[in-house]
Amino acid sequence: MNWGTKLILGMALFMSFIIGMVVYMFKNHDNDALVEEDYYEKGINYDKEYAAKSNVLNDDAIPQVTVGQSQIVLKLKDAADYQLTLMRPSAKKKDVNTSGKTVGDENSIIIETSNLDRGLWSLKIEWRSSGKDYLFTKDITI
Repeated sequence: MNWGTKLILGMALFMSFIIGMVVYMFKNHDNDALVEEDYYEKGINYDKEYAAKSNVLNDDAIPQVTVGQSQIVLKLKDAADYQLTLMRPSAKKKDVNTSGKTVGDENSIIIETSNLDRGLWSLKIEWRSSGKDYLFTKDITI
């Protein structure tokens, strides 16, 4: 085998490796947790999100988050309707979405963690209280 044959064989192997990687990446696109499906719309509505985050700081409405052995307890400043998302960075399929109203005099939200995997989670809570929208995000470890 001369050097020309080795060169062609090496180029063919490299090209097949690149094609295999492209096919693999396109096949796993649906499982990627880093890509939002509606990121253009989220970009357009970013002003609303920024205002909601500012309302949390300006109104001193940062929720108190307590992570226990079997539950997560969030305490809001006022009674509110909320939408809560727990996102697992390693697996999009394990994300948890819930909504409802706060309970009790302490305006609490209680989330059971018995069926959640241990590790890092991203907590995102949106709520509306006294005619204002609020948004709070925090990384927590269960």
